[in-house]
Amino acid sequence: MPHSPVQPFPSVRDTLFADAPLEQWTKDSDSGEPWASFKSARDALQQGDKQRCIQILEDVVNRDGLESRQYAHGWYVLRQLGVKPAERTANDLLGVVVEVGMDRGLDLLAAYSDLKARYYNFAGGGVVWERLDTSLDAPIQQLLRAAEVVANKIAPWLQPKPPAPPTGNIRINVLTPGGLRFGQGPFQALASDPLGGPVITAATTLMQLMIKKTKK
Repeated sequence: MPHSPVQPFPSVRDTLFADAPLEQWTKDSDSGEPWASFKSARDALQQGDKQRCIQILEDVVNRDGLESRQYAHGWYVLRQLGVKPAERTANDLLGVVVEVGMDRGLDLLAAYSDLKARYYNFAGGGVVWERLDTSLDAPIQQLLRAAEVVANKIAPWLQPKPPAPPTGNIRINVLTPGGLRFGQGPFQALASDPLGGPVITAATTLMQLMIKKTKK
């Protein structure tokens, strides 16, 4: 029977989805924006001023120049507070997280609309790409385009994100202002799927290129 793999980096997995409680994203050591705004939103919520919290977070998600995960986190909290994005922006792609259940753990690949990416393998290695140059722009964009097709075909998941997929399975998670959208199945089955196949192909290419960066 398939079993959920041991997760070597459970906290790392959570950060890829930007769906931690507001308190966990507003540590006192953080400074600058949008952290100051997240702290103000946290304080307003703790003081019972839900409307003020919403106003601050709506300002955050409408700013230019933030990281994709910061937009995703702002929208995550807003949805928890009952605020939905406008229909024209609900499907906007913020990022994609591909999870592969391995015999000895979990492989994770994430790419975001700001052209940053993360790869963590089950053995504990990882690559963090902060877009130091444009060399990975094309493969990241290819993955995002494939994930966007998925986002437009699958309705948002309205419950907390599920645990990591079981061994032998792969899950494609798409982050949007309207919520998490995902498809999951045995690796070979999803690789042959008209929606999942292009995502898996693009994700594999990006992963291989990121690993080559570490070898250089």
